[in-house]
Amino acid sequence: MAKIFEMSQHMADLIAAGEVVERPASVVKELCENAIDAGAGALTVEIKNGGMTYIRVTDDGCGIGPEDVTTAFLRHATSKLRKEEELSSIKTLGFRGEALAAIAAVSRIEMFTREKGASEGTFISLEGGTVTEKSPAGCPEGTTIIVRDLFFNTPARLKFMKKDAAEGAAVSAAVLRCALSHPELSVRYIRDGREEFHTPGDGRTDSCIYSVLGREFSSSMLEARASGDGISIEGYICSPDSARGNRGHQFFFVNGRFVKSQLLQAALEQAYRNRIFSGRFPSCVLYITLNPAAVDVNVHPAKTEIKFMNERQVFDAVHYAAKAALDGENRLNRIEKSSPPSPSQAVPPRPVDTAARDSSTSPVKEKDEMPYNRGVDFVTSIQPPPENKEPSLTGVFEQTRIVYGVSETTMPQPVGKAPLKSEPEQEPAPYRIIGEAMSLYIIVERGESLFLIDKHAAHERLLFDRLKSREEGAMSQALMTPLIAAVGREEAAELLAHKELLFEMGFELEDFGAGAVAVNSAPAGIEVSDITALLTEICEDIRLGMKPGSLGVRDEILASIACKAAIKAGKSSEPAEHLPVVSAVMSGEVKYCPHGRPVSVELTKKSLDKSFKRI
Repeated sequence: MAKIFEMSQHMADLIAAGEVVERPASVVKELCENAIDAGAGALTVEIKNGGMTYIRVTDDGCGIGPEDVTTAFLRHATSKLRKEEELSSIKTLGFRGEALAAIAAVSRIEMFTREKGASEGTFISLEGGTVTEKSPAGCPEGTTIIVRDLFFNTPARLKFMKKDAAEGAAVSAAVLRCALSHPELSVRYIRDGREEFHTPGDGRTDSCIYSVLGREFSSSMLEARASGDGISIEGYICSPDSARGNRGHQFFFVNGRFVKSQLLQAALEQAYRNRIFSGRFPSCVLYITLNPAAVDVNVHPAKTEIKFMNERQVFDAVHYAAKAALDGENRLNRIEKSSPPSPSQAVPPRPVDTAARDSSTSPVKEKDEMPYNRGVDFVTSIQPPPENKEPSLTGVFEQTRIVYGVSETTMPQPVGKAPLKSEPEQEPAPYRIIGEAMSLYIIVERGESLFLIDKHAAHERLLFDRLKSREEGAMSQALMTPLIAAVGREEAAELLAHKELLFEMGFELEDFGAGAVAVNSAPAGIEVSDITALLTEICEDIRLGMKPGSLGVRDEILASIACKAAIKAGKSSEPAEHLPVVSAVMSGEVKYCPHGRPVSVELTKKSLDKSFKRI
């Protein structure tokens, strides 16, 4: 057996740091929580290069006395707990006493701090957890912490960091959650020298949501409110028609702390049952307030996972608050009823490309309003395929102009939505299309069998296979006016990080700022109204495509494009649209959807006779 020895203090600090500091976003989260616990009324967060080289967090809180500055960087040093009984009813965001020690162990850190009313402040500098300098300093009341060169002494950790854009997006999400968690706190966020958002700190949830999530998101929210049995629920949920392709915009705050909870997700989504399509998820900003003794926040180092003493009570409170809001449709026209935040509090829009586009064609109408297109003109940028090639997945495209979905010549049509070309007469098919049931299934008779074909799933697979077989990528259609797609800050960074891959898929994107991207072109056959939702789904495809057992990033994206271009389930289709789908299924070309689900079910005469007790 190997000899047992005690770890060095430095090694123990590095291991402890690994539990708390996963990436720059972890540092920002911990420092913001400390600022809130210090009673700050204003908070400024600035990062450079995704937070890997520079993070600065400044608050106007209570500050730290000169005698406590060094102690603050020791492990398990805290001002928030005095006795073990307090662990059962924690009221502060931070309490473990590990944050500053963990951050200092893997970075070069500086702190300026001054207590309220003190004549001077204190400066301290540490490198790899070791104090290099401490001295009196002139500084404002409150605390400023600067973190440089994160993981400079742990190169193995650096290998697991993502690109600056992705790390910066994670920091943006952490600051956004901090701002939403305390609307009374004015939060200013600066990324690479540019102000991303600035909340007013007026205590109003609606103005805070507007500042960080934008006009479109805030205008779709319904007020949710309930209380009883020691639990209070308040906040906003989205209208059913504004549901998204993922859960990225579900924000739950328990006693002021952002948490991830499957219980709360299930309670919210249960209220939307039969109100939104499968695969869509509601958004929310909900604040749950209850007795601190009824919730355990000390179950995870990051403190984002919690346990409730009475889960059923909490579930019901959230569920019925959301259900009441949906039943009443208490939509608040906050944008019309109250003046929007000033330009200093909301990110002003900017032209997508002032050099390439004349300002007269810009969709920006007002200085303080981000434009969201209600209809977009398309101009196809493709030529018909060579005569010796098979038609593409979306059929023959001519150069044409489509205004708000109405074609002036020939509209681009997906397979099955228009005849591709005149064909010579063929032998009658060995099957008969009886019709369509429930706007979902095509009924086909062949021999002594009936086939029920899922028209959407079958068409999706047909398009997916043809997309995948195209070596040059998907066909693209240019937009005469860029579509501003508000997908969220993390999602926008994910899309821009995979800009080249998406270009192959038919998308041409630019950064628009404030969690939006400008879409200059999109895959042919995709409706304008589907583009934003499709981009949101693609973000999930990118994450899913990196997991073992998935289709892969490229194929996941192609599957989503095919899904949006396919015949819509739940909507009646013309008989002509059934022909290519039925042909592909009955010939055996299409058997499963891109994710492996069957597209047809066979009912034999024998099984039907048996059901009717004929045999």
